[in-house]
Amino acid sequence: MAERILLIDDDPHFTQVLSRSLERRGHPCATAADGLAALTAAQTFRPDWMVLDLRLEKESGLSLIQQLKSHCPHSRIVMLTGYASIPTAVEAVKLGAWNYLHKPATLQELLAAFADGSSEPGSLNPEDTDTEIMSVDRLEWEHIQRVLNEQAGNISATARALNMHRRTLQRKLQKYAPR
Repeated sequence: MAERILLIDDDPHFTQVLSRSLERRGHPCATAADGLAALTAAQTFRPDWMVLDLRLEKESGLSLIQQLKSHCPHSRIVMLTGYASIPTAVEAVKLGAWNYLHKPATLQELLAAFADGSSEPGSLNPEDTDTEIMSVDRLEWEHIQRVLNEQAGNISATARALNMHRRTLQRKLQKYAPR
C-alpha cells in the first residue's frame, strides 16, 4: 500500500500541484496551510509521510516538527523550503525531521528524501544525497526566479516585490544568466 502523505504549506497552488502529482503515483494526500490545520490533519489522516514548509504564513515549520511527531511518531517529515540554510537543516533534523530539501525539488527528489533507506530519523548526510548545499548566490537566484515567476515574468513588478531597483534586478539577472 502506498504511503499517506500530508502536505503542509501555505501556498495553495504548490500544495494542489504536488498533491495531484503524488496522488497520480498512488499516494493518498491531505493538505494543511497552517499549524493548527496540520495538527488536526495529522490526528485524523494519520500520514506515513509529511512534507513541511519551513515558512508558513505566521509561524515556523520548525516549531511544528515535535508536535507533529507526538501525534504521528512513526511518520517521516521532510522539511521543504525555498530558504535553505545549513543551520535550519541541522535544527530540523535535531527536532526530528527525516530529511531536508530546498525548493524547487522534483517529485523524484522528494520521494527519494523519504525513501532513503536509512533506519533512523535525522539521518541527513550530505554525502549520501544528491542534494547539495546551495551557495548564497544560488539561493538569491532561486528566490529571484520564484518571485519573477509569481509576477508572470514582469521585471518591474518583480523589482517592486523584491524591494529593489529595476536596473539592479536586471544586472542580477544578467550576472546569473547561463552562458
